[in-house]
Amino acid sequence: MVEGSMTQGAGQGPVVRTATLRDFRVPPYAQVPVQSQPCSEEYVLAHPEDSVPQPVSRLPGESAPQPAPADRSDDPDRADATDQADDPDRGDDPDRGDDPGQADDPGRPAPAAEAADGGPGTAPDRTGDSVPQAPQAPRVHPGDAVPDDEPPEGYTPTQRDLPVVNRGDTVLVAAAPAQQPAPEGLGPLYVVGDVHGYLDELVAALAAQGLIDSEGHWSAGNTRLWFLGDFTDRGPDGIGVIDLVMRLSAEAAAAGGYCKALMGNHELLIIGARRFGDTPVNSGAGTATFQAAWLLNGGQKNDMDRLQDVHLQWMSRLDAVVEEDGHLLMHSDTTAYLDYGTTIEDVNDTVHEIINRNDADECWDLFRKFTKRFAFRDDNGPQAVRELLATYGGGRVVHGHSPIPYLLGEVGAEDADGEENSEPLVEGPHVYADGLAVAMDGGVTMAGRLLVAQLPLEA
Repeated sequence: MVEGSMTQGAGQGPVVRTATLRDFRVPPYAQVPVQSQPCSEEYVLAHPEDSVPQPVSRLPGESAPQPAPADRSDDPDRADATDQADDPDRGDDPDRGDDPGQADDPGRPAPAAEAADGGPGTAPDRTGDSVPQAPQAPRVHPGDAVPDDEPPEGYTPTQRDLPVVNRGDTVLVAAAPAQQPAPEGLGPLYVVGDVHGYLDELVAALAAQGLIDSEGHWSAGNTRLWFLGDFTDRGPDGIGVIDLVMRLSAEAAAAGGYCKALMGNHELLIIGARRFGDTPVNSGAGTATFQAAWLLNGGQKNDMDRLQDVHLQWMSRLDAVVEEDGHLLMHSDTTAYLDYGTTIEDVNDTVHEIINRNDADECWDLFRKFTKRFAFRDDNGPQAVRELLATYGGGRVVHGHSPIPYLLGEVGAEDADGEENSEPLVEGPHVYADGLAVAMDGGVTMAGRLLVAQLPLEA
C-alpha cells in the first residue's frame, strides 16, 4: 500500500468509475435546470462534456436559471456566482469545454449537424409534439439543449452522445520514425496519458512498468518519464495525483533521471477556477466563467478544497510542448500550438507569460484553444501532424487529451446480450495519421485504462 498521500481523498466513499461518457452525470452541486420552451434566449453551460455556451429557451417572465456554485465560503478570492455561459471530455471547445466531438479542423462539419432525429443540419426536436403558446414544457437534460438558430461563429454544439469516427482503416502498428539515441547518461523514455484523478490506477500502471516500487517511490534510476497533462477532474483524487508526480520528480532527479509533466487543458481549467472563480470572461457568446466550466467538466470539490498555492505554482510552470528523442510531446491533438510561436521555446514562453499576466480573458482563450481536438484523425490528419513536426521538429507526435475509445469508434460498446462490456476497450497506445501520431489517453474515465508506455513503441 502506498503511503498516506497516495490514498484516495480523505473521507471519500468507495471509488465508482464512470462507466462511459454517456453515463456521466453533473455533480449535485453543479446541476443547472434548463427549460425548452422558445422565448428569450440566454447562454448556459449544458452537459458536463460541453462547456460551450448554448442558447436555451425559457418561458416569458420566467427568471433565468442560476448555477448552484460549489461551497466556497472559505475562499475570499471567489466572487458570487454569475450567469453561466469549449473546447473540454469531453470526453476531450468554446470553442468548447472539453468536448471530444469538437474537431480542430475548421473545415469539418459540426458533429451536431448529423442529428439522429432530423438528418444533416437539423437539430433534433426533443420537446415532443408541436409547442403550444402557453403550456408548461417538459424539462430536458442539459446535455440535450440545442440552439433555435445557428450558433455563434466558432462554436460547434454537440449532442450528449458524442459522435465518433470509425473509418475502418485504423492503423494498429506503423513504422516509427528514425529514433535518436538517448542523451548520454540518461535512460529509457516513458510517457503517461491522462490521469484525471485516478491515483490507484496510476500507481498500479507505474509499478507494472517498474518505475516505482511497492511503496510508491521512484525505482527507475536514470529513466525519463513524461506526463502528458490532465491530472485532475472527473476522478476521485486529483490532488493526490499531483502530489505523487511532484514527489517522483524530486526522487527521479536524485537518482539521475527525471519525471516531468506537460500543461493540459484541465490544468488551465482548475487554475482559472481558483484564480478567477465566477468572474465573467469574453467567451464570444453570452456569459462564461471558469468556475462554471470547471464544475461542468468534472471538477471535484474535494480537489478544490485541498488545492494549495504550491500546486498552483507547480502547474503554472509546466511547459506546453517538448521534443524528446524525435518525439514531439504535447497534451492536445490540435494545431493551436502554432498560434503561440514558431519554436518550442516560444510556445512555452508565451503560455507562461499568459498565465503570469493573470488576465481572465487571455487565460480563457488559451484554455479554449487547448481543448480543441481531433486535428490528426481524418483525411487531413497526416498533413496537420507534418505541419507541427516541420515547425517544432521531431518525427512523430505523441499526445493525450482525446480518449482512444473515441478515436477507435468504440465508446459504449455492448456485448451480444445487450450488456455494456466491462472489459477495457483499450489495450495500448493508438498509432494513426499514417503512423505520425500516437494517442496516449486510454480513457481511464470510461471503458479504457490508464496508459504508461515506453518510447519508441515496438513495431
